[in-house]
Amino acid sequence: MRRTIVILLLAGCAPTGQERLNVLTTDGVHLYRQGAYSNAQETFRAALEIRPNDPDLLFNLARCHEKMGNQPAADKGYQECLQHAPDHAQARHAVVARLVATGRRDEASRQVAAWMRSSPKLADPYIEDGWLYAQDRDPVTALQRYLQASFLEPRNPRVLLEMARVHEQRDHAGEALVCYERSLESDPDQPAVKAKILELQKKGVRRPHPE
Repeated sequence: MRRTIVILLLAGCAPTGQERLNVLTTDGVHLYRQGAYSNAQETFRAALEIRPNDPDLLFNLARCHEKMGNQPAADKGYQECLQHAPDHAQARHAVVARLVATGRRDEASRQVAAWMRSSPKLADPYIEDGWLYAQDRDPVTALQRYLQASFLEPRNPRVLLEMARVHEQRDHAGEALVCYERSLESDPDQPAVKAKILELQKKGVRRPHPE
């Protein structure tokens, strides 16, 4: 982070607020992925000083709290994110996953149903409902929801990812590979998906041949 700002200064220009924000955000994400959650947390806080109440920054800060074991702060952060961006899919998923993990499946379902009613033209609520069915070991209904979502947003990387996971659970490895690859095409910044594709390819999985 500091090195990037120093380079800007040596080039004869002081970094603008947007440039500093971009540097901080990029560094924060990198630190998070490296497992340096405390440093990432400090970086996201610094970014929030430049752009207060930014939903993505609030979400990233909440993720750091969760990784560091401070669940109350994480829960508060996810809710703050949703106050500013009610359709923030990652924050919604974090809240829903927390409800499921703590035995509040019915409340999770109610929240997702309300989200589908309030944002019927978005794919994300249907993806989240599909995820709930997948947790219930109901892959058929989960895939139906994912198909609804893909009709709204065919290139949504998460719906393709969740479809891949269901296909893989059903031992449809070829179909899973196709969906993983399509998800990565839609969003190349998915290291875990890249690793999964390589894992399947090393096992000899190939795309299914068209009939």
